[in-house]
Amino acid sequence: MPTVLICLALLLIVVFSVRSYLKKLKTGCCGSGGDQVKRVRPGDRDVSHYPYAKVVRVEGMHCQNCARRVENAFNAKEGFYAKVDLGKKTALVRSKREVPDEELKQVVRGLGYSPVAVEPA
Repeated sequence: MPTVLICLALLLIVVFSVRSYLKKLKTGCCGSGGDQVKRVRPGDRDVSHYPYAKVVRVEGMHCQNCARRVENAFNAKEGFYAKVDLGKKTALVRSKREVPDEELKQVVRGLGYSPVAVEPA
């Protein structure tokens, strides 16, 4: 009897895993349905107004939509201007005030990605 229960549990795991994988194949890695995520631009686009800059290394970004989500999360916040390099898996985050590393990491974590390191730009 315990063997049957274990087999059923494993079967359920496999079914849900395959279903999730097929959804990703159909809609892209972010479940975006193939649509591009619209870019959020910061209110102030003059880079010289952002005296502070840090580079955040981000794990878990797989496509341009992932990169755009990270960029948008920072650009939607007042006083931030971000550019993401998907190839390097980094976000250059400029700000108008000194920002603690933990605050930058929280933004990335809130999106479901892993902030590996925060370094001066």
